[in-house]
Amino acid sequence: MDKRVLVIPGDGIGAEVMPHVLRVLRALQLPLAFEEADMGGVAIDRHGTPLPADTLAAARDSDAVLLGAVGGPKWDDLPMTERPEKGLLGMREGLDLFANLRPATLFASLAGASSLKAELVADLDILIVRELTGGIYFGEPRGVEVGNGGRRGFNTYVYEEREIARIARVAFELAQKRGGRLCSVDKANVLEVTQLWREVVTEVHADYADVELSHLYVDNAAMQLVRAPKQFDVVVTGNMFGDILSDVAAMLTGSLGMLPSASLNADGQGMFEPVHGSAPDIAGQNVANPLATILSAAMMLRYSLEEAPAAERLEGAVQTVLASGLRTADILPAGADDSSLRRVGTDEMADAVIAALDLAETS
Repeated sequence: MDKRVLVIPGDGIGAEVMPHVLRVLRALQLPLAFEEADMGGVAIDRHGTPLPADTLAAARDSDAVLLGAVGGPKWDDLPMTERPEKGLLGMREGLDLFANLRPATLFASLAGASSLKAELVADLDILIVRELTGGIYFGEPRGVEVGNGGRRGFNTYVYEEREIARIARVAFELAQKRGGRLCSVDKANVLEVTQLWREVVTEVHADYADVELSHLYVDNAAMQLVRAPKQFDVVVTGNMFGDILSDVAAMLTGSLGMLPSASLNADGQGMFEPVHGSAPDIAGQNVANPLATILSAAMMLRYSLEEAPAAERLEGAVQTVLASGLRTADILPAGADDSSLRRVGTDEMADAVIAALDLAETS
């Protein structure tokens, strides 16, 4: 029976890249059935809401959701509750996608694209595990009010013990399968909610004695990521800190255009999307890097669709293409005069991945 994949192209380069990613997935010749739906800015334009009820229902009935990107300046003047990003938050909440996995892996041939020295990032392989459905992004009360002193904005940073414990268990189990080291990031010196975070993570550690646990304050963690990133294996942290640190880690690899992500619930159902945004300034110009979404599709195959061999094939094809010297603009080093590198567009990069898949299949 075919696995059901809900495809949400979204806005900007998300909608531009997604058809190419589907071409790549079809080249794998897997038993997958694709259905398309709207979310984000395009859903506002077509349906008057960033997350139509039909889209959420289709997502609940799917085995996995593959998302392009949402948002753009076109919708920036809308009230906060009506913006495209509310569709993304609503999908996370609606599917209870509490575990966000963001790998920061450096392909060897891209060491020159990193902003850090090659020796600092060579063989980089970090996995950031971000709690995704709690924390300050979902806490209540929230809003902006007008008082005698003028306007006052407020958000509530809140975590329950059970939310911390379940994301900690995900992170510990992933660390067991990797290098056996987990760093928990908080701000326990000033925030009571993260004092609780540290306490609960430490308590859960008792069930994972084979994993080495360490703790860092978030400001120090950010510094360490750019000072000595290879000291990290798996990092677990809350929603807001994870949002920030994963983007820092992304730039260690050379470009946001290379980073995939997975957001999973307790049943293994997930939504898979690139870390980069909708980049409306370059949309439609055939310059966007499709590799982050292609690698997100590989994560989908591995984590939700039980197609790990196909995920490895797809990741291997990306490695082959990069080793051949093909580069979209975002991963072409500034001022590069290396004749072995060639700049290509969105469509040609996807074509190259498909060709690499075909070559691997026949070899």
